[in-house]
Amino acid sequence: MGLVDSHCHLDYLQREGLDLGAVLDRARAAGVEKVVTIGTKLTEAAAVIAIAERFPGVYATVGVHPHEAGEEGVRDPAVLVELARHPKVVGIGETGLDYFYEHSPREAQQASFRAHIAAARETRLPLVVHARDADDDTVQILRDEFKNGAYPAVIHCFTAGPDLAAAALEMGFCISLAGIVTFKNAEALRQTVASVPLDRLLVETDSPYLAPVPHRGRQNEPAYVPHTAAKLAEIKGVTVAELTAATTANFNRLFWKAA
Repeated sequence: MGLVDSHCHLDYLQREGLDLGAVLDRARAAGVEKVVTIGTKLTEAAAVIAIAERFPGVYATVGVHPHEAGEEGVRDPAVLVELARHPKVVGIGETGLDYFYEHSPREAQQASFRAHIAAARETRLPLVVHARDADDDTVQILRDEFKNGAYPAVIHCFTAGPDLAAAALEMGFCISLAGIVTFKNAEALRQTVASVPLDRLLVETDSPYLAPVPHRGRQNEPAYVPHTAAKLAEIKGVTVAELTAATTANFNRLFWKAA
């Protein structure tokens, strides 16, 4: 069983001039069997889906990143539900809240976040959540919406504290770790991750960002996800093979259209 890069941006790598065929060949050589390329704008959804259509083992999500919520924020979940009918669309997002950069008004981020949750609830596809410097509001919205009906979700590129982790686990969500968990200054994150059950963990690159040690500072790509997996196995006290089997099983359960 191979690893899964549950969150990357192949369209960004393509725009930077990389040959995606070569990128995916390197990923397969590194033991990565599936990749999910993530939507961040509705105006670019067709391009993201087209990448998934081109390559076996590559899937897509559809959504609007909180940075784009001011210009492209979703108010009606129907547009996401319709896009999600595509056989290679396996998730809703990324969506969520980012109060660190605040490239979009908070109200627009929150409204779009709720519309994405409604789409995830209707389609039963996992919600891909971005949360940065917005733990309290993220938890509040996730819990408020959960009262209206359960939905699947993953907190991607998890960097938050134990409160958001606990709330996510309480609602049955998964937590995905990117290269930050390998960084020297990420001890607090590693302590939080140590308490997350193995059956709730995923791994990702978030490439082209956040390359893990020993590639930190370089352009990230799916072939580097094994470094994050190895660090996560160390934190959890299991073998890399056990970590791989667990995270891939978790992925297949959550992203059931890609299983």
